[in-house]
Amino acid sequence: MKSFEDLYKYCIDLHKKMDSHRYFSATHDEIDSAITTDIYFLRTAYILEKVGKINKFVCAEIFANESGVFAGLPEVLYLLRNKKVRIESLNEGDYFSPKEVVMRIEGNYGEFGYLETSILGFLASSSNWATASRLCKDAANGKKVICFGARFVHPSCAPVMERAALIGGIDDVSCVLGASLAGREPRGTIPHALIIILGDTLEAARIFDKYVESHVPRIVLVDTFKDEVEESIRIAKFFKEIGKNLYGVRLDTPKERGRVTPELVIEVREKLKIEGFNDIKIVVSGGLDPERISILEKAGADIFGVGSFIASYSKIQFTMDLKEVEGNKITKRGRIPGKTNNPRLKLVFSNIE
Repeated sequence: MKSFEDLYKYCIDLHKKMDSHRYFSATHDEIDSAITTDIYFLRTAYILEKVGKINKFVCAEIFANESGVFAGLPEVLYLLRNKKVRIESLNEGDYFSPKEVVMRIEGNYGEFGYLETSILGFLASSSNWATASRLCKDAANGKKVICFGARFVHPSCAPVMERAALIGGIDDVSCVLGASLAGREPRGTIPHALIIILGDTLEAARIFDKYVESHVPRIVLVDTFKDEVEESIRIAKFFKEIGKNLYGVRLDTPKERGRVTPELVIEVREKLKIEGFNDIKIVVSGGLDPERISILEKAGADIFGVGSFIASYSKIQFTMDLKEVEGNKITKRGRIPGKTNNPRLKLVFSNIE
């Protein structure tokens, strides 16, 4: 686009041109082109350009309503990579307080103002997911937590969510693309579908062990057809007979059967010990949140698979305020004009001469 007028007119007519036979997520080009922004930011840029004030030098600050873990910075930097702006920010993984300024952007308004929607969206999504992950990891008392959240978000967001989960402290993720973009190997066990199609948990374990790479931990789901304790012992004995190590058993008991309880974890642990299996890990999943993780960890669970709590966490909302225009301190009522002092902010990008 040659001007904000061109961009504005393009967006006004966009609905007439779009082909509905596509995924409804934005492409990278569409994000860069600003057509994922709120229309009133484009109207603002269009109006300011018309009256010759689009290049007013401004200072904008971003803060959140709640405390949390900061994430999403690389995507903001990529969005503004060709813009003449100066950016100060917290580091990813930093914990922030309510109302604390997490990012400051300075430059001509026309360089970045119309991208406010995308900037805030990057930070809000990733910081919420990172914060939820930190809460789960803290509740696990140092034990391993794996993100199983990809099924709860739009596929286009799954890799973003899993990257944010890793920033928040999660140990592993399950989505192939999410893990690959983070330089990790995706982690997962056995789904109910494999066991149901093969008709027996032991048969599924045998075939899994035969065909899946040896470095993949042998963790077998044990709640599909039989009592979890009975199935755990059965699978453990099978692996002992073939001279291999069973790394763990996964409990994913559905709500219809009472979910995974601390009593079940204790029973599985103790009865495996009675049979001589002292080192088999107990993996738990199914609607876990920090409270349940803490309870099950105290009962003896070793690894936690968390999905919906991370994927649906949305307590953190970010706001961008203009605090200076052409060096003059100014902002809306209820806020303090001028730059907010935060010594934790670090210069992360500058393309201003």
